[in-house]
Amino acid sequence: MKMRSVTTLLLLLCSSFVYAQELKLWYNQPAVKWTEALPVGNGRIGAMVFGGIEKEHIQFNEETLWTGGPRNYNRPGAYQYLDTLRQLLFHGDQAAAEALAEKAFMGLKSNEDAKESWVSKMKASNSNDYPENAWKTMKVPSYDGWEAVGFDGLDGAVWLRRTFELSAAEAAKELVLDLNRIRDEDFTYVNGKLVGSRNNTDPRKYKVPAGVLHAGTNTVAVLVLNFTDKGGITGYKDTSRHIGLYLPDQSIPLVSLHGQWKYYIVNDEPPAVGKYQANYLPFGDIFLTFNHTGTVQNYKRSLDLSTATANVTYNVDGTTYAREYLVSQPDKVLAMHLTASRKGAISTVVRLGSSHRAIIKTDAKQSIVKITFKVREGVLTASSTLFVKATGGKVKVLGDSIEIQQADAATIYVAAATSYVNYSDCSGKPEVACQQAIRAVSGKTFEQVKAAHIREYQPYFNTFAINFGTAANDTLPTDTRITRFTQAADAPFVALYMQYARYLLISASRQGTQPANLQGIWNDQMSPPWGSKYTTNINLEMNYWPAELLNLSPMQEPLFHMIDELMVTGHNTAQAYYNAPGWVLHHNTDLWRGTAPINASNHGIWVAGAAWLCQHLWEHYLFTQDTAFLRRRAYPAMKQAAEFFNAYLVKDPATGWLVSGPSNSPEHGGLVMGPTMDHQIIRNLFKDVIAAGKVLGVDKDFGEILTEKYKRIAPNQIGKYGQLQEWLTDSDDPQDKHRHVSHLWGLYPGNEINMEETPELVNAARQSLLFRGDAATGWSLAWKINFWARFKDAEHAYKMIGMLLTPASSGAGSYPNLFDAHPPFQIDGNFGGAAGMAEMLLQSHTRYIDILPALPAEIPDGTVKGICARGGFVIDMEWKKGVLENLKVRSKAGQPLVLRYKGKVMELATTENGVYCFNGQLEKI
Repeated sequence: MKMRSVTTLLLLLCSSFVYAQELKLWYNQPAVKWTEALPVGNGRIGAMVFGGIEKEHIQFNEETLWTGGPRNYNRPGAYQYLDTLRQLLFHGDQAAAEALAEKAFMGLKSNEDAKESWVSKMKASNSNDYPENAWKTMKVPSYDGWEAVGFDGLDGAVWLRRTFELSAAEAAKELVLDLNRIRDEDFTYVNGKLVGSRNNTDPRKYKVPAGVLHAGTNTVAVLVLNFTDKGGITGYKDTSRHIGLYLPDQSIPLVSLHGQWKYYIVNDEPPAVGKYQANYLPFGDIFLTFNHTGTVQNYKRSLDLSTATANVTYNVDGTTYAREYLVSQPDKVLAMHLTASRKGAISTVVRLGSSHRAIIKTDAKQSIVKITFKVREGVLTASSTLFVKATGGKVKVLGDSIEIQQADAATIYVAAATSYVNYSDCSGKPEVACQQAIRAVSGKTFEQVKAAHIREYQPYFNTFAINFGTAANDTLPTDTRITRFTQAADAPFVALYMQYARYLLISASRQGTQPANLQGIWNDQMSPPWGSKYTTNINLEMNYWPAELLNLSPMQEPLFHMIDELMVTGHNTAQAYYNAPGWVLHHNTDLWRGTAPINASNHGIWVAGAAWLCQHLWEHYLFTQDTAFLRRRAYPAMKQAAEFFNAYLVKDPATGWLVSGPSNSPEHGGLVMGPTMDHQIIRNLFKDVIAAGKVLGVDKDFGEILTEKYKRIAPNQIGKYGQLQEWLTDSDDPQDKHRHVSHLWGLYPGNEINMEETPELVNAARQSLLFRGDAATGWSLAWKINFWARFKDAEHAYKMIGMLLTPASSGAGSYPNLFDAHPPFQIDGNFGGAAGMAEMLLQSHTRYIDILPALPAEIPDGTVKGICARGGFVIDMEWKKGVLENLKVRSKAGQPLVLRYKGKVMELATTENGVYCFNGQLEKI
């Protein structure tokens, strides 16, 4: 009887878990900085909610708004220099190889022919040519450019002018005008005399010639030419160091020029700067202005991960105000709903704006504001429509704004679209798309829109659940929990972080959209870091590391669609640069699917991007066992990538091994032959193509060719310090703390370095990681969590989690909204961190499914539902006091099941959709 009761209890535990953790980020104050605002999105439209009281700000993006346009990225005939580059590198002349590659082997930049003519015209302008009443004021300097002081989107020719007073004695002295850095080019005048001009990043310290200064009022005027990115007089990062007039060798200025300068914009349409690839752009901003006259109490701002909605509530003089925000995939709009506990209490002015030069149109009858614009450095056109719907009260259009007066409730809908159709077609009709979306939603209540939104979202989000118990910090706001994470036990915060990453992936990467870029779909800068594009030497791939493991397989569809397109453009690059079949992808791509080398020859020529992306195709098959996908989608891309490397690999004259090159170990060590990471990725590709061919029963002859080539590729090597060599030669520096740890790719996300088959390489990889150290950028910290999980070193992995969840005040960690800090913000660290946390709970990269392989003491109790393993298995499990209690496995494809927990192995044949339950000793129940 007692045994029957125990068995019944275990079966009940096997069939259901209780998940009570609140899945919310929340705060007691509005956001001030963008990295404090809360993200919402539907894969296409992303928005950041600040939650202001008197003035609300919602900044939004549309995923296809980029600079650039369809064009040829490839340098014709570059392949003619391939053999010369290889010979230079084989003979050790890296400098000559990089110089040649810079000249003859990089991709083509976008057109910049008009620059010289424009500069000549701007230089001819004179600050005295413009009427005094046309000049306005600007704060100078601004280290982050004039964009940071209210001039976002400003590029062009701008006069900056400032007067200052000198006594006769001071005017007679030899003085230096120190403006430090100016972005980009300057022509600097003192009292009408040109004292200096530069077009670089060097400090502007100009000697003022004798006789130029005089007693009384003097004038400094600077013509600033800014083509892109940050502009203006940026001065010093240390703001205590002033720009101004200095006596030679003095550190305190005789005259400080900090403060308000007058400015006049001569021309704000500079020619487009030649760029290797395009930038992802912000779209617009929505501002709501309120007029609360009483004291604000009980403020709360939150993001509910379970419903993908953001909320703001507060009380003013007994009236509770509430706002709810979501981005609906079914209805294709950003929606905001305003309510209050008192009738007639909703009064606000709503304005739609943009950093782009937008044309604003209003429709008073329809309560609509529209903006349209063309991207300045590109071909795309864009449109957004804002529509207001109120219950009670009045709605009036006032110029470029809409005023809501004394309504009981109000809903604001925003649609946004561009003319992008695909990477070679920009013929879309954005105004029509917005009109259709607004027309479709105008007849619905907010409750209907919200219900449809949740019905579409939750089938993705609810495939996985996790609970790490309770902690004292559970009741604290999110920003406080980040601050205190390393000071007190807060395992539930780790579970929340994992679910937040899943939320971000669903919100940034839906079927039918673009893949998540460096910032997902959220960007507020006209010149974002690294263009907010797709860096393919780790960052794009890291975005999708948790997709299969954390049961979000459908979210990879945009990545797979990108691969379909990159196969086309990458084939052209393979021919232009390597005279080879198949397709290749270097270390970046963008909306227009550029695949050529970019930036600089010492790091831009890296050839393994296509092969790495193909790993995601094969992993999708391993997790889902979807042979139709393998045959139709994955195998063609994998085979063509392998065809490229079959032709590309070359014999190293010193060792006889086949090696990759010219290439680099990402962003480290310059242009070389034979970086370890390349070889690991190429071996992995060959192995996967061979295995896929066997599954599909095709290409036996090609598989045999790859098998022979595989054996000849330069192997992983252990160096003189016991480290895994990063390069073909034993030249690693034990003091090297570089952020990339690329030669450990074979450990993670690859699997050729593992404890079962290559324990000596595992030890060498561990030594390399110890040399490299723990401190790193945000995404690198995330990668290291995965490494330590694969080493099954639970405590070191958890230490890295603590570093990832450190407040990002001046270095890597997490911002208040839990965005990952490189710094600046890069979303890959969120995804890579969540993947590493999951690897601590389950691993399936060898023949075993390892249960709790790196469970730290800091997470003694937990339940997980819906974590996935290769072979087509979905697993639920529970542990207490660090010991497994029970386990449930669903076999989607009927593959053999091999479980391992604390050294015990359990093997079982399964049937398709069979469910199997086990106790903590892996005994079937």
